[in-house]
Amino acid sequence: MRSVLQRATQGPIARDAITVAAAVGAFGISFGLLARSADLSLLQTQAMSLLVFTGASQFSAVSVIAAGGGPLTAIGTALLLAARNGVYGMALSPLVRGGPLLRLLGAQLVIDESTAMAAAQQEPAAQRAAFWLTGAWLFLFWNLGTLVGALVGEAVQDPEALGLDVVFPASFLALLAPQIRGRPARATALLASVIALPLVPIVPIGLPILAASSAAILVGLLQGSGIRADAAEGDTRS
Repeated sequence: MRSVLQRATQGPIARDAITVAAAVGAFGISFGLLARSADLSLLQTQAMSLLVFTGASQFSAVSVIAAGGGPLTAIGTALLLAARNGVYGMALSPLVRGGPLLRLLGAQLVIDESTAMAAAQQEPAAQRAAFWLTGAWLFLFWNLGTLVGALVGEAVQDPEALGLDVVFPASFLALLAPQIRGRPARATALLASVIALPLVPIVPIGLPILAASSAAILVGLLQGSGIRADAAEGDTRS
Protein backbone atom coordinates (compact mmCIF):
# COMPACT_ATOMS: atom_id res chain seq x y z
CA MET A 1 0.00 0.00 0.00
CA ARG A 2 1.38 3.37 -0.97
CA SER A 3 2.24 5.80 1.78
CA VAL A 4 0.47 9.10 2.31
CA LEU A 5 3.52 10.88 0.91
CA GLN A 6 3.49 8.80 -2.28
CA ARG A 7 -0.23 9.41 -2.79
CA ALA A 8 0.26 13.12 -2.19
CA THR A 9 2.99 13.42 -4.83
CA GLN A 10 0.87 11.64 -7.43
CA GLY A 11 -2.63 12.84 -6.59
CA PRO A 12 -4.61 16.03 -6.06
CA ILE A 13 -1.84 17.79 -4.12
CA ALA A 14 0.54 17.49 -7.06
CA ARG A 15 -2.09 18.72 -9.51
CA ASP A 16 -3.06 21.64 -7.28
CA ALA A 17 0.58 22.59 -6.76
CA ILE A 18 1.23 22.81 -10.51
CA THR A 19 -2.01 24.73 -11.10
CA VAL A 20 -1.17 27.33 -8.44
CA ALA A 21 2.41 27.61 -9.67
CA ALA A 22 1.34 28.16 -13.27
CA ALA A 23 -0.99 30.99 -12.22
CA VAL A 24 1.78 32.61 -10.17
CA GLY A 25 4.12 32.25 -13.14
CA ALA A 26 1.89 34.66 -15.05
CA PHE A 27 2.60 37.27 -12.39
CA GLY A 28 6.28 36.47 -12.86
CA ILE A 29 5.95 37.64 -16.47
CA SER A 30 4.42 40.88 -15.21
CA PHE A 31 7.29 41.32 -12.78
CA GLY A 32 9.88 40.77 -15.50
CA LEU A 33 8.22 43.41 -17.67
CA LEU A 34 8.04 45.89 -14.80
CA ALA A 35 11.64 45.33 -13.76
CA ARG A 36 12.93 45.92 -17.28
CA SER A 37 10.80 49.05 -17.64
CA ALA A 38 12.44 50.26 -14.40
CA ASP A 39 15.84 49.89 -16.14
CA LEU A 40 16.96 46.82 -14.21
CA SER A 41 19.21 44.62 -16.31
CA LEU A 42 18.24 41.09 -17.29
CA LEU A 43 20.74 39.75 -14.75
CA GLN A 44 19.46 42.00 -11.95
CA THR A 45 15.85 41.08 -12.70
CA GLN A 46 16.53 37.36 -12.69
CA ALA A 47 18.73 37.54 -9.60
CA MET A 48 15.94 39.24 -7.67
CA SER A 49 13.48 36.46 -8.47
CA LEU A 50 16.02 33.76 -7.67
CA LEU A 51 17.25 35.25 -4.39
CA VAL A 52 14.27 37.22 -3.04
CA PHE A 53 11.43 35.03 -4.36
CA THR A 54 8.47 36.79 -2.81
CA GLY A 55 6.27 38.44 -5.39
CA ALA A 56 4.67 41.32 -3.50
CA SER A 57 8.02 42.47 -2.10
CA GLN A 58 9.63 42.31 -5.53
CA PHE A 59 6.80 44.28 -7.12
CA SER A 60 6.97 46.87 -4.35
CA ALA A 61 10.74 47.35 -4.54
CA VAL A 62 10.80 47.66 -8.32
CA SER A 63 7.84 50.04 -8.37
CA VAL A 64 9.65 52.37 -5.94
CA ILE A 65 12.77 52.27 -8.12
CA ALA A 66 10.70 52.85 -11.28
CA ALA A 67 9.09 55.91 -9.69
CA GLY A 68 12.47 57.39 -8.78
CA GLY A 69 12.72 56.27 -5.15
CA GLY A 70 16.01 55.45 -3.46
CA PRO A 71 17.34 51.93 -2.80
CA LEU A 72 16.88 52.19 0.98
CA THR A 73 13.21 53.06 0.59
CA ALA A 74 12.77 50.22 -1.91
CA ILE A 75 14.41 47.76 0.48
CA GLY A 76 12.35 49.05 3.41
CA THR A 77 9.03 48.56 1.67
CA ALA A 78 10.09 45.12 0.43
CA LEU A 79 11.15 43.98 3.89
CA LEU A 80 7.92 45.28 5.35
CA LEU A 81 5.84 43.18 2.97
CA ALA A 82 8.09 40.15 3.44
CA ALA A 83 7.85 40.19 7.24
CA ARG A 84 4.84 37.87 7.18
CA ASN A 85 7.04 35.13 5.73
CA GLY A 86 8.89 34.99 9.04
CA VAL A 87 5.64 34.10 10.80
CA TYR A 88 4.92 31.48 8.14
CA GLY A 89 8.39 30.04 8.67
CA MET A 90 7.85 29.53 12.39
CA ALA A 91 4.56 27.73 11.71
CA LEU A 92 6.09 25.51 9.01
CA SER A 93 9.34 24.74 10.82
CA PRO A 94 8.19 21.29 12.07
CA LEU A 95 7.55 20.21 8.47
CA VAL A 96 11.11 20.86 7.28
CA ARG A 97 13.27 18.08 8.64
CA GLY A 98 16.94 17.60 7.91
CA GLY A 99 20.22 19.41 8.14
CA PRO A 100 20.98 23.14 7.86
CA LEU A 101 21.16 23.13 4.05
CA LEU A 102 17.77 21.48 3.67
CA ARG A 103 16.21 23.87 6.16
CA LEU A 104 17.81 26.81 4.35
CA LEU A 105 16.27 25.58 1.11
CA GLY A 106 12.92 25.20 2.83
CA ALA A 107 13.14 28.77 4.15
CA GLN A 108 13.53 30.03 0.58
CA LEU A 109 10.26 28.33 -0.41
CA VAL A 110 8.16 29.79 2.43
CA ILE A 111 5.62 32.10 0.76
CA ASP A 112 1.85 32.58 0.85
CA GLU A 113 0.94 29.79 -1.55
CA SER A 114 3.22 27.06 -0.18
CA THR A 115 2.04 27.89 3.34
CA ALA A 116 -1.62 27.79 2.34
CA MET A 117 -1.23 24.47 0.54
CA ALA A 118 0.50 22.90 3.54
CA ALA A 119 -2.09 24.26 5.98
CA ALA A 120 -4.93 22.80 3.91
CA GLN A 121 -3.75 19.22 4.49
CA GLN A 122 -4.72 17.08 7.47
CA GLU A 123 -1.84 14.63 7.86
CA PRO A 124 1.77 15.71 8.56
CA ALA A 125 3.15 13.71 5.62
CA ALA A 126 0.66 15.33 3.26
CA GLN A 127 1.46 18.75 4.70
CA ARG A 128 5.15 18.14 4.09
CA ALA A 129 4.53 16.97 0.53
CA ALA A 130 2.25 19.93 -0.21
CA PHE A 131 4.82 22.40 1.07
CA TRP A 132 7.77 21.01 -0.88
CA LEU A 133 5.85 20.34 -4.09
CA THR A 134 4.13 23.71 -4.13
CA GLY A 135 7.30 25.57 -3.20
CA ALA A 136 9.40 23.82 -5.85
CA TRP A 137 6.88 24.35 -8.66
CA LEU A 138 6.34 27.96 -7.62
CA PHE A 139 10.07 28.65 -7.67
CA LEU A 140 10.38 27.14 -11.14
CA PHE A 141 7.35 28.87 -12.68
CA TRP A 142 8.04 32.23 -11.03
CA ASN A 143 11.60 32.35 -12.34
CA LEU A 144 10.61 31.14 -15.80
CA GLY A 145 7.89 33.79 -15.87
CA THR A 146 10.38 36.44 -14.79
CA LEU A 147 12.77 35.41 -17.57
CA VAL A 148 10.05 35.54 -20.22
CA GLY A 149 8.85 38.94 -19.02
CA ALA A 150 12.37 40.33 -18.84
CA LEU A 151 13.19 39.14 -22.36
CA VAL A 152 9.97 40.65 -23.71
CA GLY A 153 10.63 43.85 -21.78
CA GLU A 154 14.12 44.05 -23.23
CA ALA A 155 12.66 43.94 -26.75
CA VAL A 156 10.04 46.63 -26.04
CA GLN A 157 11.46 50.13 -26.46
CA ASP A 158 8.50 52.04 -25.04
CA PRO A 159 6.55 50.04 -22.42
CA GLU A 160 4.04 52.84 -21.86
CA ALA A 161 3.05 52.79 -25.53
CA LEU A 162 1.78 49.24 -25.01
CA GLY A 163 0.12 50.05 -21.70
CA LEU A 164 2.71 48.09 -19.73
CA ASP A 165 2.99 50.93 -17.22
CA VAL A 166 -0.22 49.66 -15.61
CA VAL A 167 1.17 46.15 -15.11
CA PHE A 168 2.35 46.82 -11.56
CA PRO A 169 -0.80 48.41 -10.10
CA ALA A 170 -3.03 45.79 -11.75
CA SER A 171 -0.84 42.89 -10.58
CA PHE A 172 -0.44 44.28 -7.08
CA LEU A 173 -4.19 44.74 -6.69
CA ALA A 174 -4.69 41.15 -7.82
CA LEU A 175 -2.23 40.00 -5.15
CA LEU A 176 -3.79 42.23 -2.50
CA ALA A 177 -7.48 41.51 -3.07
CA PRO A 178 -7.53 37.97 -1.55
CA GLN A 179 -5.88 39.32 1.62
CA ILE A 180 -8.64 41.84 2.38
CA ARG A 181 -11.12 39.52 4.05
CA GLY A 182 -12.89 40.19 7.30
CA ARG A 183 -13.54 43.42 9.14
CA PRO A 184 -10.01 43.91 10.61
CA ALA A 185 -8.38 43.50 7.19
CA ARG A 186 -10.80 45.93 5.54
CA ALA A 187 -10.35 48.45 8.35
CA THR A 188 -6.56 48.17 8.01
CA ALA A 189 -6.70 48.71 4.24
CA LEU A 190 -8.98 51.74 4.61
CA LEU A 191 -6.87 53.33 7.35
CA ALA A 192 -3.67 52.66 5.38
CA SER A 193 -5.17 54.50 2.42
CA VAL A 194 -6.13 57.45 4.61
CA ILE A 195 -2.57 57.64 5.94
CA ALA A 196 -0.73 57.13 2.65
CA LEU A 197 -2.67 59.23 0.14
CA PRO A 198 -2.06 62.68 1.73
CA LEU A 199 1.65 61.88 1.99
CA VAL A 200 2.17 60.98 -1.67
CA PRO A 201 2.75 64.53 -2.96
CA ILE A 202 4.87 65.75 -0.05
CA VAL A 203 7.28 62.98 1.00
CA PRO A 204 9.87 60.91 -0.91
CA ILE A 205 8.62 57.97 -2.98
CA GLY A 206 8.10 54.82 -0.95
CA LEU A 207 7.70 56.52 2.42
CA PRO A 208 3.88 56.63 2.18
CA ILE A 209 3.92 52.82 2.06
CA LEU A 210 6.10 52.64 5.16
CA ALA A 211 3.86 55.14 6.97
CA ALA A 212 0.75 53.22 5.94
CA SER A 213 2.08 50.14 7.73
CA SER A 214 1.24 51.85 11.01
CA ALA A 215 -2.41 51.12 10.18
CA ALA A 216 -1.87 47.45 10.98
CA ILE A 217 -0.44 48.35 14.39
CA LEU A 218 -3.29 50.74 15.18
CA VAL A 219 -5.99 48.25 14.15
CA GLY A 220 -4.24 45.50 16.12
CA LEU A 221 -4.11 47.68 19.25
CA LEU A 222 -7.78 48.64 18.90
CA GLN A 223 -8.78 45.02 18.35
CA GLY A 224 -6.76 43.94 21.37
CA SER A 225 -8.41 46.64 23.49
CA GLY A 226 -11.83 45.44 22.38
CA ILE A 227 -11.03 41.85 23.30
CA ARG A 228 -9.79 42.89 26.74
CA ALA A 229 -12.88 45.02 27.28
CA ASP A 230 -15.17 42.12 26.36
CA ALA A 231 -13.27 39.83 28.71
CA ALA A 232 -13.48 42.32 31.56
CA GLU A 233 -17.22 42.76 30.97
CA GLY A 234 -17.66 39.00 31.02
CA ASP A 235 -15.80 38.73 34.33
CA THR A 236 -17.98 41.47 35.82
CA ARG A 237 -21.18 39.69 34.82
CA SER A 238 -19.96 36.41 36.22
